[in-house]
Amino acid sequence: MLSKLIPVVGNVCETHLGLDKGLANVIAKDVDIIVNSSANTTFDERYDVALDINTGGPSRLMNYAKQCHNLKLFLQISTGKQRQRRIMENPFCSGDSIKKETLLSGIQQNSFPSLNVEDEIKLILESKQVLEDNIVSQKMKELGLERLWERSWFDNMRSDIPVVIIRPSVIESTYREPFSGWMEGNRMMDPIILHYGKRQLTGFLVDPNGVLDVVPADMVVNATLAAITKHGAAGKPRSNVYHVASSVLNPLVFKDLATLLFDHFNSSPYIDSKGRPIHVPRMKLFSSMEDLSFHLWQDAINRSGLTDTADPNGKLSRKLENICRKSVEQAKYLAHIYEPYTFYGGR
Repeated sequence: MLSKLIPVVGNVCETHLGLDKGLANVIAKDVDIIVNSSANTTFDERYDVALDINTGGPSRLMNYAKQCHNLKLFLQISTGKQRQRRIMENPFCSGDSIKKETLLSGIQQNSFPSLNVEDEIKLILESKQVLEDNIVSQKMKELGLERLWERSWFDNMRSDIPVVIIRPSVIESTYREPFSGWMEGNRMMDPIILHYGKRQLTGFLVDPNGVLDVVPADMVVNATLAAITKHGAAGKPRSNVYHVASSVLNPLVFKDLATLLFDHFNSSPYIDSKGRPIHVPRMKLFSSMEDLSFHLWQDAINRSGLTDTADPNGKLSRKLENICRKSVEQAKYLAHIYEPYTFYGGR
């Protein structure tokens, strides 16, 4: 297998994918299947950066695909979720928008302005130029909008290229291959789990009965390979979409996840710098940021021993107080960027 792999350096944000022209021509002559999983999944990424990678990237790659004369299939991996019940998905066409879909039935659909992706990107670039170094941030929900634009562009740009879109839910560690629990880096819900295991986060902002739809990475890979085998051989110029998720037959709710994490870290605890096991309490789940903030602050004070370090005048240790404040703000920031997913009921 290793002898067949030829890594090259590229960038989906650049013209010609950042490839040398000669190398790009060589690849275009030989390639028969393109699989694109390049995306930015950072929840607090700058809007212009995320849009350039997640929407502009597939567009540039599709333009390159049209130069590949032996191409049998273009496969795009794009996160997909929907609202609670089963809904038959319709193609998200150019000009459509989420806002337009949610209009009241009594309002004329054609009275709502169309969404133009090129104009949106132009507006972002112009705003970025005006704001210079100011950060433009968006919540996680913008990732879903980028995915919809992504699919819209495919339908308009693909011409006669066969396209398959694999839409997994939250991809987490592997079930079996290359071994159980493998994952590269810390992403998605991993930061929350790690902070809890180190007793740095004992509460979180979440709907206890909300469903967390996760799917092992190796199952997504298997679904991808199966789709390539089926549609790569057929070579029919059409678009096919496959969802890879778990919440319909095997839903995992947040309160059950909290119990599983408690059981895990009590049987296999983290070890602190002095070689002692870190014992964690049960994760408390809150529905408001105010209640969470109060809990986090009280927990930070108890862990730091601030109440035992007052001077004769009753003043708290300034250094420990600052440490507690930073710890609480970090936990609140995590809760803030995850809030759109811990409450919206997506599947």
